[in-house]
Amino acid sequence: MGIVFALLSSLTWGTSDFFGGLATRARSAAAVTGWSQACAFVVVSVAVLLVRPEVSGWSWLVYAAAAGLCGVAGLLCFYTALAQGTMGVVSPIASMGALVPVGIGLAMGERPGAVTWLGVVVALVGVVLASGPELSGAVSPRPVLLAVASALFFGFTLFLLNRGAQASPLLTVWGMRAASVTLFVGAALVLRSVGGVGTREVPGLAAIGVGDLAANFFFGTASRIAGDSLAVVTVLGSLYPVMTILLARAILGERLRRVQQAGVLLALVGAAVISLRP
Repeated sequence: MGIVFALLSSLTWGTSDFFGGLATRARSAAAVTGWSQACAFVVVSVAVLLVRPEVSGWSWLVYAAAAGLCGVAGLLCFYTALAQGTMGVVSPIASMGALVPVGIGLAMGERPGAVTWLGVVVALVGVVLASGPELSGAVSPRPVLLAVASALFFGFTLFLLNRGAQASPLLTVWGMRAASVTLFVGAALVLRSVGGVGTREVPGLAAIGVGDLAANFFFGTASRIAGDSLAVVTVLGSLYPVMTILLARAILGERLRRVQQAGVLLALVGAAVISLRP
């Protein structure tokens, strides 16, 4: 079941990213992120009150708060890099954030089998190719450095989410949103602005936020299930660019280049190989 939840996280992350990207065409990335996460915080707070999960200790809150702040930092670096650089350069670099928790998992003693490793490598290569890398021409160092920073932040977000979810996935995503929303509320008070978002835009932003929230919850649940290593769950959860690309093709009519088609196929093959592990 851990594999199923990890794949669900990639589907919902990819969908949320696609519609979040559309929303940023009308509003700033900070406004879209702040409003969507604030709406998600309301939803997850209601869920916590209804479910009332029981945990011992408060260590999950430390992981959750750190994950929330890392996630916000990653998004700010990622969107800034996209604004200043080329998508084909920024996206593949940012997607490599999956290597951070994979490396941490190996350092902590995880030893996936040969077949699993094959699936991991194939899936990671597929994600990079699906992003459509365009490394020709002059590449400005600033967006590249920002993309590297976003990858690191995203990678540590996944690791911290994994740690907190061992106690409670629901409370961990609540703590993540509490931390990020506190940051955005503070920024709004200092700037005396809510990003110009109108009432009619709130439902759409709420849907984006709930989608991202669900993805975090699915990933946390997957990482908590016994037998599913951090490395494997992380790679499966990092297939989200494939979903974003497919939605862009279906809704916006964007054409997939051959390298992207090959990447999508490799990502799916890698996921299938990983699912075959005992």
